[in-house]
Amino acid sequence: MDKAPFSDFGKQLKNMRQKAKETIADVSGAVEVDTSELVAIEAGKNQPSEDIVLLLISHFALKEDEALKMWELAGFDQERTGVSSLVSDENGIQQTAYISQNDARILYSDMIHINANKYGVVINFLQGLGSNNQPMAVSRIGMSREHAESLMEVLKKTLKHSSAKTEKK
Repeated sequence: MDKAPFSDFGKQLKNMRQKAKETIADVSGAVEVDTSELVAIEAGKNQPSEDIVLLLISHFALKEDEALKMWELAGFDQERTGVSSLVSDENGIQQTAYISQNDARILYSDMIHINANKYGVVINFLQGLGSNNQPMAVSRIGMSREHAESLMEVLKKTLKHSSAKTEKK
């Protein structure tokens, strides 16, 4: 009997899920992937997409070495991904950001939805897609409240500077 192609990734995922005392449904909801897809990934039958791996890494708050191991077990090599560690607060809680060096696409958006709470802000950039122009997220970005306030100031200055340049022409 052949070993499932991603069984090592699946076993590691299952171990992390059980250690966190979470059900398949819990993890499925947290990373917004269909339960049946997560079952197939955990069984090692399906390769998770890069996005799913990144969401799982974030959900389980994996340290850099653990995250790289999961990335490799999922069949992705380190050379394609840039890794940057960021200390996010005064308590030294570390978050790891994964950025694909080969993906410099610009995603355009015609809608935005923002959620904020005492911990931070999540910005959903949406684009109307399909025959019924249903809004779909093309990008999601999370940040601290302080970073969001800084972003607002940079946007204001940039737009003001851009308007001034346009008016001079």
